[in-house]
Amino acid sequence: MISKKTNNPGVFRRLNDWLHLWLGLISGIVVFIVSITGCFYAFQQEIKDALEPWRFVEVQEKSFVPPSQLLDTAMAYMPGSKPTGLTYSNREGAAAVGFSSFENGERSFTAIFLNPYTGEFLQKQQSIGKGEFDFFRFIIDGHRALWLPCEIGRPIVGICTLIFLVLLITGLVMWWPKRWNKSNIDKSLKIRWNGSFKRVNYDLHNVVGFYSLLLAFVLGVTGLVWSFKWFEDGLYYVTSGGQEKPGHHHPHSDVTKTGLLANNTVSVLDQAWYKTLAVEPNVQGMYMTPILEDKEDAIEIIAYQAHGSWYNRNEYYYDQYTLELFRVQGDRYAEAGFADQLSMLNYDIHIGAVWGLPGKILAFCISLICASLPITGFLVWWNKKKKPKKKVNPLKSSENIKARNPNVATV
Repeated sequence: MISKKTNNPGVFRRLNDWLHLWLGLISGIVVFIVSITGCFYAFQQEIKDALEPWRFVEVQEKSFVPPSQLLDTAMAYMPGSKPTGLTYSNREGAAAVGFSSFENGERSFTAIFLNPYTGEFLQKQQSIGKGEFDFFRFIIDGHRALWLPCEIGRPIVGICTLIFLVLLITGLVMWWPKRWNKSNIDKSLKIRWNGSFKRVNYDLHNVVGFYSLLLAFVLGVTGLVWSFKWFEDGLYYVTSGGQEKPGHHHPHSDVTKTGLLANNTVSVLDQAWYKTLAVEPNVQGMYMTPILEDKEDAIEIIAYQAHGSWYNRNEYYYDQYTLELFRVQGDRYAEAGFADQLSMLNYDIHIGAVWGLPGKILAFCISLICASLPITGFLVWWNKKKKPKKKVNPLKSSENIKARNPNVATV
């Protein structure tokens, strides 16, 4: 009778190896596409900055012009369109007014770049629309939804990302040495570059996969936050100690106080902007929605505390009739709880921006490794499948036949 001690580990290993093989074959193409597009997208901001000089302006010893002046200039270049977003950068960056629309099943987006010191027009750039092609928009569409309609592609990406996380765990089980001696440790931690192609390919899958496992897991988890609402809520529940994630709630303006600011010659958006600058003198960027669609909408201004990252931000909400400041949960990164901070950090962690340029380089390398794993894994399986059959010695074969049946004649 075989003891459980010797039998169960073998059964578990075989089941683990079977799962790793078939889940990898099922999700491989999707994991490759999502990972390789992630590589391209990691440096999209740096590439745009290098190729588009209109994103920068000469620093001047004066204040920025108010939002209304930028909007007036931008709308002159987009007659009949409504601005949907206004962005200030740091002292060296251009301001931009965005015009986004969705009509007749067609998306379009145009940005008007402006000098924030003078309001002067710099560049008109349409990145989405009929006949327009934007490389990084193409990349992010593939990354998020495989270039399929969002309601189809996003769940596929989410499911395959979940499978990828399982593959990381089953891969760790397969990598784990049966015995922790020097020979096995060397095989598990070193690539034998002087070995055969099969050996090097196996090591690239096994060893490099192990070294990248933790950060690959982080990239997968942060990506799942956008794929599934239940995953986002569940992660918040766990990291907050059992609290439910609050919905994205905007305060409402008091419509009973309409007209209180009507006699002021300065627009209400400009007033809110000046009020925010008074408490944010060292702000490194701002975003605001220039036009309020509803009478109850509040003015929203986001103040970014560091250039090139998005998590460290303060959000300000003002009553559009009284400019009363509203506060909501998680509206200041420095004051937010751990779960809210983690939620704000999610995008920056996913692209590596939380650690600056070194973090983006690291995210690029990990994404590249993740893209290679389906390829090297497939080759490992294919090479095993193509193992050459053992050649049969005809003399030995005839001797065996004759030994079994002496009456059979052999040549």
